[in-house]
Amino acid sequence: MLKLAVPVVMAELGWVSMSIVDTMMVGRLSAEAIGAVSVGSSLFLAVAIFGIGLLLGLDTLVSQAFGAGRFDECGRWLVHGIYLSLMLTPLLSLIMIIPIVVLDGWGTEPRVLELTIPYLTTLTWSIFPLLLYATFRRYLQARSRVQCVMFALISANIVNAIANWLLVFGNLGFPEMGVEGAGWATFISRVYMAGTLLGFILVRRGHLDSIFNQLSFSLEPKRIATLLGLGFPAAMQITLEVGVFALATALASRLDSVSLAAHQIALSAASFTFMVPLGVSAAGAVSVGQALGRKRPDQASAAGWTALIIGVIFMSFATSAFLVTPRPIIRIFTTQPGVMATGVSLLAVAAFFQIFDSLQVISTGLLRGIGDTKTPMITSLFCHWFLGLPVGYYLCFVLDWGVQGLWVGLCIGLVLVALWLLTVWWQKIRALTSSR
Repeated sequence: MLKLAVPVVMAELGWVSMSIVDTMMVGRLSAEAIGAVSVGSSLFLAVAIFGIGLLLGLDTLVSQAFGAGRFDECGRWLVHGIYLSLMLTPLLSLIMIIPIVVLDGWGTEPRVLELTIPYLTTLTWSIFPLLLYATFRRYLQARSRVQCVMFALISANIVNAIANWLLVFGNLGFPEMGVEGAGWATFISRVYMAGTLLGFILVRRGHLDSIFNQLSFSLEPKRIATLLGLGFPAAMQITLEVGVFALATALASRLDSVSLAAHQIALSAASFTFMVPLGVSAAGAVSVGQALGRKRPDQASAAGWTALIIGVIFMSFATSAFLVTPRPIIRIFTTQPGVMATGVSLLAVAAFFQIFDSLQVISTGLLRGIGDTKTPMITSLFCHWFLGLPVGYYLCFVLDWGVQGLWVGLCIGLVLVALWLLTVWWQKIRALTSSR
């Protein structure tokens, strides 16, 4: 499990590091700049993540085909993942117009709004390379080729950092674009990621033949339907989860810029630690899928519980870090006293839900390996949107707890999701192993 999970974890850390670098770079400009990146990236991710989620069915389909030795099937699912990415790009691009239009009437602080619009518009151009990257990554991970994914993400951070340095501050004769420059840096790094993973797929000896000579590139509607059948619930689940944090960020933008900046910094820190169980979740989904492809539910069970234990152990350390060293963590982003004080209180809330966040995301991955993507979707809808977010809104705006109230509500939702999905995983894997 560690051999498969560690490169995936490194890739996930590389993914979130790009957002953190953007925040750090614009953090040298102003609190409003931090807020603009927070609002823009959260709204973009809420839309783009739906497209990425529709491709998550590749985890189940490719890993089970790989476990069964059906390598030709792996390639066919890759081709249809590319087709689905092409279909989704214009639709998601049109949807991105909605938040750009409605932000003005949301009550966002004027200076934050002024910086957010061009940043969000720039990010929209990166939808297609992002979807291609997601397709290539799911395919490679499901075939246990995780080192190349790790390389692509780590090296993309270097590309992103250099592009930020050039475009945000106007170094080496480049135009000084500020927050908008951070958006173009993200676009450049996503094009690089997609191209790098495609290169890894194509250069493997003998793989060019298997793709271009043995595979049919004809579009098979049944395969698209199968991908959507598995991917739509997964897309809804991840969109609901990311969307609740995006809406929380939009709600935080109605508060003062200090609260919004503290929210973004604490969210960046929590997102960074979350990448570890997210990577373990992907490894667990692949391991469970491959084991079931081999018709070995006992191995699937062992892989699943191992993944859960690894996630809990790591998040125990993350909890300690948030409680013991909150100020050094926040100082990475800013030294503004007001942001520092608010950020410390938010990291205390984040410390409480670290272990539960690990349990819920890993359980989601394990259920996806089995082929169950509907349960996480329904659970996220109920716990996050019907319980956690309304409680957070009430605490923030009615009881006047401020941004801390939003975070308490988000915490309640995460705890409930974790407990239910863990129970469902335990019941399903027990049924599979007992029926063998």
